[in-house]
Amino acid sequence: MTAKAPLRRIRLGMVGGGSGAFIGAVHRIAARLDGHYELLAGALSSDPERARSAALELGIALDRAYGSFAEMVEAETSRPDRIDAVAIVTPNYRHHAPAKAFLEAGIHVICDKPLTTTLADALDLAEAVRRTGLVFGLTHNYTGYPMVRQARAMVASGELGRLRVVQVEYAQDWLTVPLEETGQKQAAWRTDPAQSGPAGCLGDIGTHAYNIVRFVTGLSCDAVATELTTFVAGRRLDDNVSMLLRLSDGARGMLWASQVAPGNDNNLRLRVYGEKAGLDWRQEDPNTLWLSPHGEPPRLIRRGARVPTPLLPMRAAFRRDIPKAILRGSRSFTSISQSRLPPAAMAVPPTPPHFWCRGSMTGWRACASSPPPSSLRATTRHGWRCR
Repeated sequence: MTAKAPLRRIRLGMVGGGSGAFIGAVHRIAARLDGHYELLAGALSSDPERARSAALELGIALDRAYGSFAEMVEAETSRPDRIDAVAIVTPNYRHHAPAKAFLEAGIHVICDKPLTTTLADALDLAEAVRRTGLVFGLTHNYTGYPMVRQARAMVASGELGRLRVVQVEYAQDWLTVPLEETGQKQAAWRTDPAQSGPAGCLGDIGTHAYNIVRFVTGLSCDAVATELTTFVAGRRLDDNVSMLLRLSDGARGMLWASQVAPGNDNNLRLRVYGEKAGLDWRQEDPNTLWLSPHGEPPRLIRRGARVPTPLLPMRAAFRRDIPKAILRGSRSFTSISQSRLPPAAMAVPPTPPHFWCRGSMTGWRACASSPPPSSLRATTRHGWRCR
């Protein structure tokens, strides 16, 4: 019997994530833990000298330590051992250009959220993905938790009955004071409209909250009423968001995201209530899920418990879905990520890409494949409505 040859590691490049960055290091740690990737190339800063220096510090070879993403695209496409995929971990306003360039060069893309800062750029990337057939992974990483996927499977199998109410909140406290005025890099760019785009808290963590609602429930959003608030004096972007969601199939939802809520480190929480039962999941206690059937005592479900689903004992990791898609040459990341779900969960329609962008000088628009982008209109103070 001939042993199968082991799959090679995916040759990974990175744009952004150099000295002083936060999420780039998280991506590198995840890639090492996962074991499917080898970081071989990088353009790790918008400053060429710092970019090369940071790459060398990470052990990237000198000839693959690039001063810009454009230089990286040109050099890598001419190499026989070119990178297979690139992780884009820059501030929001630098997502579109490198993502489009690497897609056009035939290189798969893993991009941090939010997708872009404008609707036009987001639609442009969506068209590039459709045209090239490449994998584009947008890192809404919280959907990788086993208990989140367990919740999705339970909703899809009908254990909750028809859904009525969805409550999601994502609270942090790190911007309770004007940290950006101290020169702290992460606070500085996230509160700068030129780098973060028109959304502050909304784009940084509100997108995660909305994504997990769509992923677990399978519901689309028909209309939204929202208030964006900036509590810290002098801050140029929102630091607190309150939303009412009019969901499909008659369900109603509420979304609260805040980065000025003392006592909350990274408190993402999702509650889903149907005709027969409710679910409650917290990111700060990710391996437990509460199920509350109507008229019965609440039940605590733990990862690894003996229940009839393959989701609990598995090690769900966002980055394990992407390499499967890349190595199989799949044209659809969604098909690979869903392949690890049981049949009941796969019955839920795939969650479409979504992004937030400026709708006008006085409001916001939220765009997704359902409803069509043109069907939503908003003003900051008076809310969202379908037209």
